[in-house]
Amino acid sequence: MQIVETTNEGLKRAYTVTIPAGDIAARVEGEVKKIAPQIKMPGFRPGKVPANLVRKMHGAQLHSEALQTSIRDAMDKLVADHKLRPAMQPAVALAEGYDVGKDAELTVELEVLPVVETPSLDGLKLEKLTVPVTDEQVDEAIGRIAQGQKSFTDAEEGAVAKDGDQIIIDFLGKVDGVAFEGGAAEDTPLELGAGRFIPGFEEQLVGVKVGDEKIITVTFPEEYPAENLKGKEATFDITVKAVKVAGEFEANDEFAKMLGLESIEQLRGLLRGQLEQETAGLTRTQMKRALLDQLAAGHDFAVPPSMVEAEFEQIWQQLQQEAQGEENPEDALKEIEAEKDDYRKIAERRVRLGLLLSEIGQANGVQVSAQEMEMLIRQAQQQYREEDRQRFAEYVRSEPLVAAQLRAPLYEDKVVDFLFDKAEVTEREVTKEELQAAIEAEDGAAPAAAKPAKKAAPKKKAAKEEAPAEDAPAAEAEAVAEEKPKKAAPKKKAAAEDAPVADEAAEEAPAPKKKAAPKKKAEG
Repeated sequence: MQIVETTNEGLKRAYTVTIPAGDIAARVEGEVKKIAPQIKMPGFRPGKVPANLVRKMHGAQLHSEALQTSIRDAMDKLVADHKLRPAMQPAVALAEGYDVGKDAELTVELEVLPVVETPSLDGLKLEKLTVPVTDEQVDEAIGRIAQGQKSFTDAEEGAVAKDGDQIIIDFLGKVDGVAFEGGAAEDTPLELGAGRFIPGFEEQLVGVKVGDEKIITVTFPEEYPAENLKGKEATFDITVKAVKVAGEFEANDEFAKMLGLESIEQLRGLLRGQLEQETAGLTRTQMKRALLDQLAAGHDFAVPPSMVEAEFEQIWQQLQQEAQGEENPEDALKEIEAEKDDYRKIAERRVRLGLLLSEIGQANGVQVSAQEMEMLIRQAQQQYREEDRQRFAEYVRSEPLVAAQLRAPLYEDKVVDFLFDKAEVTEREVTKEELQAAIEAEDGAAPAAAKPAKKAAPKKKAAKEEAPAEDAPAAEAEAVAEEKPKKAAPKKKAAAEDAPVADEAAEEAPAPKKKAAPKKKAEG
């Protein structure tokens, strides 16, 4: 086999590789001898079929397999002999006009990872902003739980309904005097002031009492999910059947026992722990962004364009998906398009910091253990149908690049924790608002590690300023150049198979048949 380097410019490499026809033919002959004893053919005893007939029957398939094996071996030799560290899968092409009996001439193009000097960790300083959890915050959390545990009892006879009260109503909705589908219900509970029905509906029922019959007029929002009702004016015939008042709430042991706990102190302790965990996550985000900013400021080296492009495409696809979910998708798309160059720089910084963290981790023995890898596989398996989970696990274990992608976020977190331990850390207590402001104000806000924000926020770069810096693409696994057939990954479960999520607009339906799903909090 002959290997000739044709390009060596920066991180780009190109080679021509010639695999002698004799090597390929020898592989074919080896396979013929291996399978001949297993071939059955009329007129021949088992295992006695002549080799020339085996070649005639299976020669094309055997030659194809031998060629692919030869290419894989050639790539392994190329990488080993030239001590290459491919950044991405090499592009391998077989010269046109190749046929059986000819030398196989390949062109191989790839980018290699840069040589990154292990940075000195001396003088690394970080400020850790902490948020103490107050008794008032715990009380507010208990109050929110109580809000969801409200119980209502009948009001005094003749009482008029006010905000916070619950009324039981029958209603019939009409557009242009004609009842519409889904616009009628009986014995429907409605908490006034809760904002669960379309705007203007609840407000017009403040002051009603049992036995009242009332006609109200409302306008459906333009974004209402039902096409026949968007922006339409409608009337509702209302009959009030009951007025109820909320029971008095008291944070005591009885309330805690309603929730399955032993005492109110146990509830307070649990809530305090949850609040502390939440603020600890923000503190880590702030520290990590500050750490990555320090690393980025001190290191500037060339990175493989193919890795940058792959990272940019991931960012760009997510931003476009988020823009499609905006109220005005066209405006949102125009906004991110205007900042396209900035997002490409974000991708470049992500890749550079990933390589830098990888070098720090390797130089200091940071590893993801086999047990941790199995845990990651089990977690990822939950995204797949039960019958596909074992196939997914086998796919990950057989594909080094796929395993590396799955392992990378945990590896990076372990490197970051290692750097936290090495740094000189000073602590300062702040409010939650000050901590969030500090995260957003970080210079660059660690775009190299931040996921794009869930919404394309106007007047600021969402990927830079809003997203948690927790998912940098650490290049812990240097790309493995293997030209072997890839196994197909099993398809993930469709979103609908995981859990149906109510459309947010459904929360404004005039007569929900069931309690609307709570809105999901925006990440970041």
